Amino acid sequence: MIYLELFWSFLKIGLFSFGGGYAAMPLIQEQVVTAQGWLGMQEFTDLITISQMTPGPIAINAATFVGIKIAGVPGAFVATLGCILPSCIIVMLIAKLYLKYRNMDMLQSVLASLRPAVVALIASAGISVLITAFWKSAEAVSLTGTDWTLVGIFLGCVVLLRKFRLDPILVMLLAGVAKVGIHAIGAG
Repeated sequence: MIYLELFWSFLKIGLFSFGGGYAAMPLIQEQVVTAQGWLGMQEFTDLITISQMTPGPIAINAATFVGIKIAGVPGAFVATLGCILPSCIIVMLIAKLYLKYRNMDMLQSVLASLRPAVVALIASAGISVLITAFWKSAEAVSLTGTDWTLVGIFLGCVVLLRKFRLDPILVMLLAGVAKVGIHAIGAG
């Protein structure tokens, strides 16, 4: 039964996560945290962090991680299969249709209208992750409850990524070293 639940949950994620991994985060959160309760919000945030550090799309990494946690290697296989199956089918159909109708104005209009929805999904996921990183929960958002060490590390990372254009992997490593260093000297 758990294999069917894993497959069905990640099939829905794979079917409706248009726009890539960041756009899929609210869907993954809804399925694995809210609907099924397989992960807590802190574990979900850790999952997103791990998914960013490992090769592959976020949704597939999430499926593999949750599947292993819930039902071992067979669970990982079933969840990952559920996640990728819709994409494989849809991409084959769309490729065939796109090649046939790519110059049609209506198709170009539909594709353009999907962009704002994808941006909204990405922004929603980003806000959820930021809230979890800086505060314990959405209800605890306040100046006194803010983890200012993490806010400082976040802002430093933004500067390193945007102004100095450092490699994201290096920035993640530096953020980890900074947190460990701050904790070691007793400021964290």
